[in-house]
Amino acid sequence: MLNKNFIIICLSSTIAAFPPMAVVLLGGIITSKIMMIDSLATVPMTLMVIGIAITAPFASRFMSILGRQKGFLFSSLLSSLALILCSFAIYFENFYIFAIGNFLIGSSQAFIHLYRFAASESVSKEYIPRSISIVLLLGIVSALLSSNFADYFKDFFPNSLFLGSYIFLSFTAIIPFFILLFYEDTKITYSQSNFKVDTIIKLLKNIKILQSIVSAGFGYFCMSLTMTSAPLHMHLVKKISLFETSIAIQLHVVGMFLPSLISGDLVKRFGSTKIIYVGVIIGFFSIFVNTMFDHYYTYVIGLISLGIMWNLLFISGSSLLVISYEEKDKFTAQGLNDFIVFSTQGIGALSAGFLLYYSNWTILNLICIPFLLMVIFVSFLSSKNKSI
Repeated sequence: MLNKNFIIICLSSTIAAFPPMAVVLLGGIITSKIMMIDSLATVPMTLMVIGIAITAPFASRFMSILGRQKGFLFSSLLSSLALILCSFAIYFENFYIFAIGNFLIGSSQAFIHLYRFAASESVSKEYIPRSISIVLLLGIVSALLSSNFADYFKDFFPNSLFLGSYIFLSFTAIIPFFILLFYEDTKITYSQSNFKVDTIIKLLKNIKILQSIVSAGFGYFCMSLTMTSAPLHMHLVKKISLFETSIAIQLHVVGMFLPSLISGDLVKRFGSTKIIYVGVIIGFFSIFVNTMFDHYYTYVIGLISLGIMWNLLFISGSSLLVISYEEKDKFTAQGLNDFIVFSTQGIGALSAGFLLYYSNWTILNLICIPFLLMVIFVSFLSSKNKSI
């Protein structure tokens, strides 16, 4: 399984995933400081997710013409530029430049999310689920390193809090560029790839592809909706300390990525559909805990379960996708998948504050039930076809 390309992908993807962690950790604080309006604190993360969703089809198209290597090289440059732009915004306290910078961080991440597909292409078919899970597992490393770097350099410029963090991360963002110079594109006739409407319709008629998109997309929606609203509910409504709230969110992130140690092997052994069912059951357990109990530790359990649900649905969906399309349609399928999946994530993030404000924590969690039921329904229909 280990080969030069796969090792390069693992190293590059780990470093390339630093910026979004910074946005999640620092974006709200910086926005509140610049604009002095707490209600706009979620704007940076929202713009980043919108950038991912909008750019996903173009990122896939870019790679279909010029190859994976050039796409990842471009994303490294774009990511570094976006972080430099954010640095200028922090220094001059300009919210609009900061907003553009966060959108561009999302645009670069649209390319970076394709690392999981590049990983699957660098190994033999039986190792596809494991390769995807390893790339996701490295997200823990990214989260720990980026958060520590951001904290260490935050006071480097005393008059501009976090300016040092973004400048340092702009340097780390360019590191994958030099690593990727040693990456070798897999042989493919890129001109075969097309993004015509009839191709998209054909892909969506494939029940296995539809299952992969629904599983990953609705899993992302439920995770994003609940995760984004959780710190608001815990800290502002339930008056749980900011320290305890941050610990709960960190454990949620561990729940998202740590299961990747085994989830790829589980998909390989039992198949994507069975692991999707397990993920949905864990999702229902998370909803049950979040709605039936009202204690700090039950919030922690609910958020960890939510992370595990996301991991199983996302890895199962991604693994199923890469073995369900024809080679000539790979870039169309991947671009379509990421556009839909990250659009649902964006909708979840955008809806969180609104639903929490106009309803409550219980109703917000219950809203996830029909989406999880839809995952079960589509997976059941898919299981009627020949198992993959």
